[in-house]
Amino acid sequence: MSNIFKERFDRLIEGRFFFTTEEPFEDLLRRTKAVLEGHFVLSSGLHSSHYIQCARTLQHPKHAEALGGCLADRFQDYAVDAVISPALGGLIIGHETGRALGARAIFGERDNGAMTLRRGFGLQPGERVVIIEDVITTGGSVRGLIRLVEDLEGIVVGVGAILDRSGGQVDLGVPLNALLTMQVPTYQPEACPLCQQGSSPVKPGSRQQGAGG
Repeated sequence: MSNIFKERFDRLIEGRFFFTTEEPFEDLLRRTKAVLEGHFVLSSGLHSSHYIQCARTLQHPKHAEALGGCLADRFQDYAVDAVISPALGGLIIGHETGRALGARAIFGERDNGAMTLRRGFGLQPGERVVIIEDVITTGGSVRGLIRLVEDLEGIVVGVGAILDRSGGQVDLGVPLNALLTMQVPTYQPEACPLCQQGSSPVKPGSRQQGAGG
């Protein structure tokens, strides 16, 4: 993490944590119990032994402000008009990033499988847009938003995320700037070793303790 990002992060967190790793973003996720272990079905339909529930971190406004500020720092030179995020997971971090950029923050929702703008949201042709997500695995929701913005004649100048759990392998066709990159194994359901061991996967939000990714 570059000095400018670290200074902003440290300032906004206000010394609440003594970081035990060289990667404070991962440390923050772990200390707020956002990194879950078990057997999960991700929003992509893939299975994984790890699920990242960023909502557990973002429930603390200071953490949300810090993470949004760090993402905004990475897009300061992009002349951003609007930030758009997929509901529901990207809504909070998108709002905080938009606030730090001085841009309006809107969100897309699925309608019959396709991303759409509702609630009076809209984009003008030529507006410069950054897409902000909490966690990216395959990038399906982000690609849906890219298509939506392009259909409305907006310009997607980049994508930001708290975590890219593809290990940097996902290709969205536009620059991706993640605060943290991790290689977290995922499996097709028919090839999932956890299923083969007799374990039953948990879908995000299907239990009170939750999960996310």
